[in-house]
Amino acid sequence: MKYKVLTLVVLASLIYSCAAKSGVPTTEVKKVDSTETATTLLTPELNEGKILYENNCAKCHDLYNRKEFSIEEWKPIVTRMQMKAHLDDVQGQKIYNYVTMK
Repeated sequence: MKYKVLTLVVLASLIYSCAAKSGVPTTEVKKVDSTETATTLLTPELNEGKILYENNCAKCHDLYNRKEFSIEEWKPIVTRMQMKAHLDDVQGQKIYNYVTMK
């Protein structure tokens, strides 16, 4: 009996840790410039890309700053990670659009 309860606790913890992070999606991103701080409203598609990026990519590693890579450098990164995260092409494109937005 003791082992069944322990097994259930471990299984529940595992399922909980693999679940998508929930939260209230934000509709704005603060862009920091060397001279001033600006706020940019995201379109619904870019906001969805942001949520996908935060919820899927942060499961395995720290999130990269979007400006850390060029548009050309992001394409193979997103493609490779899309396969690892089991995302479809539409979700991958939304993440790519978010991380490469100006």
